Amino acid sequence: MQRIKTAGSAVLAISALFATPAFAGDSCGKVTIADMNWNSATLIANIDRFVLEHGFGCEAELVPGDTMPTGTSMVEKGEPDIAPELWSNAMKAALDKGVEEKRLRYAGQALIDGGEEGFWVPKYLVDDNPSLATIEGIKKHATIFEHPEDPELGAFYGCPAGWNCQTTAGNLFNALKLEESGFELLDPGSGAGLAGSLAKAYERKEPWFGYYWAPTAVLGKYEMVKVDFGTGVDKNEYITCISQSDCLKPKATMYPPSPVHTVTTESFAAKAPSAYQYLQQRSFTNADMNRLLAWMEDEQADGEIAMEHFMKNNPDQWKKWLPQEAAEKVNKALAEL
Repeated sequence: MQRIKTAGSAVLAISALFATPAFAGDSCGKVTIADMNWNSATLIANIDRFVLEHGFGCEAELVPGDTMPTGTSMVEKGEPDIAPELWSNAMKAALDKGVEEKRLRYAGQALIDGGEEGFWVPKYLVDDNPSLATIEGIKKHATIFEHPEDPELGAFYGCPAGWNCQTTAGNLFNALKLEESGFELLDPGSGAGLAGSLAKAYERKEPWFGYYWAPTAVLGKYEMVKVDFGTGVDKNEYITCISQSDCLKPKATMYPPSPVHTVTTESFAAKAPSAYQYLQQRSFTNADMNRLLAWMEDEQADGEIAMEHFMKNNPDQWKKWLPQEAAEKVNKALAEL
């Protein structure tokens, strides 16, 4: 925007400002963006930094973040300005209170599908036997999922010890009566152990049955089918029992999706409405993110390199998130990389 030199031109400029949508670049100023320590979050953070800087004129800076400390700091201190990928159930009460007190805003869904959890089998198994897409089919064919130490047992690969999902996977294992069907719940020891067991089976086209979640590089690399329990989602059962370590009589339910939001401070949303509107529009499906995470892993790419890969290869996707003027500025900046 050109500097206003006369009173007359000031009146015209103000009139034009209210006659057309405000473009927030000049009022955006310094913006801090939480760069979380997992790949999908650092990718989105780098995308936001690039878009806000080049599309809206923000002085955008990445700062280290993690779910609980970032959310707490945003509520109590008003910083950072943006948490691009916040798994909001982890501190829902505090975030909701921050919104109620007009400290925070839920800008939108970072992941349209939410975080996805389930029990999975490789697609090639379902292609050969469609009944393996259901828990009843899995139970009837338990012996094909050979236990690594006891060929008479079926193996179900659970969530690593100490992870929150260890509780939910264990309770659902019991609720589905998988032990009675000949399965043993195996602790893979670590996230790498769980991923390794799936990758090894997939590359050998062997049966595999276990817990996994999205978005992840593993589900981007290997085509898997989420097993249908035939129960639908009972959110109350999941919250009050399945997710509790003292759940004594678990009932089967599919995992409800975990909301994954982009959260901003109220002050940022108020001072930079056009930039805030971009954050309302910017979101990914799990399928898209799985593919991006697989690419990051294969290329050993960090968030900045992955951002450039995404932006250069998916213009039709990201241009939908932006007004035309901002999109043109971002496109020009990309061409200069």
